Amino acid sequence: MSNLTPSTRTAETIDRLRHIARVYAPAVLASSFSVEDMILLDMIARHGLEIGIVTIDTGRLPEETHRLIARVRERYGLPISVLMPSTSDVEAFVAAHGPNAFYDDLILRQECCDLRKVRPLRRALAGKLAWITGRRREQALTRHHLMLAEWDAAHRLRKFNPLAEWSGEEVWSYIRANQVPYSELYDRGYTSIGCAPCTRAIAPGEDIRSGRWWWEGAEHRECGLHVQRVAK
Repeated sequence: MSNLTPSTRTAETIDRLRHIARVYAPAVLASSFSVEDMILLDMIARHGLEIGIVTIDTGRLPEETHRLIARVRERYGLPISVLMPSTSDVEAFVAAHGPNAFYDDLILRQECCDLRKVRPLRRALAGKLAWITGRRREQALTRHHLMLAEWDAAHRLRKFNPLAEWSGEEVWSYIRANQVPYSELYDRGYTSIGCAPCTRAIAPGEDIRSGRWWWEGAEHRECGLHVQRVAK
């Protein structure tokens, strides 16, 4: 547990977002509508920060995510840019491997993530100076050394993780204190939200990231959006 008070942690994060909006415009929050992303979106809206919101509709999202997006638009009134994968890319993959080939082979799973997430993100980041994520260090083995700021060599822009130091307790404290909307899947035992066929609820005692690609080793549980980076 952090020795920072919730108010200090929140103020610190808002200051980071203000700095990004001021120095790295145009910047965007790439949101999957996780609770972490909802905190950042709430801060952006409350403080009128000039940071865009972009999300990727992979074509396999749970209906709960679509409902949350509608609630967010109604509550905050922010423009949300929704990008989708190339129809031809998806059709070619499904024709060659079937709709659920990601269960059978790690390479095919990564290819599916690439065409449904990574390529649309590349379009979303074109012309931007920075992008923001809701990743935290305690979420996964692959994120233990996560930094607050990075250089994204793949997209050639700054990448910020303002919640890197936040604990799960701090996340839910902010959500409840500010009545921030969140996916109803969390109330059913989900701790990470992604595509419907690749995400499940976790059992008590399981790692919080174990509901994503649960049939793979923990060291592989990233979709490809965050694997190519050089620290600065």
